[in-house]
Amino acid sequence: MVQEAYVKGVSTRKVDDLMRALGLGGVSKSKVSRVCQELDEAVTAFRERPLEGAYPYVWLDALYVKVRQHHRIVSQAVVIAIGVRRDGERTILGFDVGPGEEEAFWTAFLRQLKERGLRGVQLVTSDAHNGLKKAVAAVFTGATWQRCRVHFMRNLLA
Repeated sequence: MVQEAYVKGVSTRKVDDLMRALGLGGVSKSKVSRVCQELDEAVTAFRERPLEGAYPYVWLDALYVKVRQHHRIVSQAVVIAIGVRRDGERTILGFDVGPGEEEAFWTAFLRQLKERGLRGVQLVTSDAHNGLKKAVAAVFTGATWQRCRVHFMRNLLA
């Protein structure tokens, strides 16, 4: 519960109040900080793990979420890469948070995946965002790009 509250941006003081309201007894700020640090370490380990084997198929997408930054609420892009092995096994390769879907952000994200071991990419499926398409062409030289059919239909119907 402490980790869930942390992910949703609840302050350590309010976590203590929440625990008491649920009849679970209080929790110290240092305990909340320790639990949240463990979550941060697990996420960092996941994001930095080596990628082994070939992923011939990669899906890329972004989702915009509101986050607190410098005491303000701003919209940020959460980008994600999902890889598919030849046997059909899907894996979340990585994710990152940035100001938007500019080419430089996508390029840095894709290069970081390659540095962690992403290889064998033959087909990349994504929306038709120009910055993303340019980044794919620059980082995955020789791979084919395909527009996501779901995004295509959404755009068509809009």
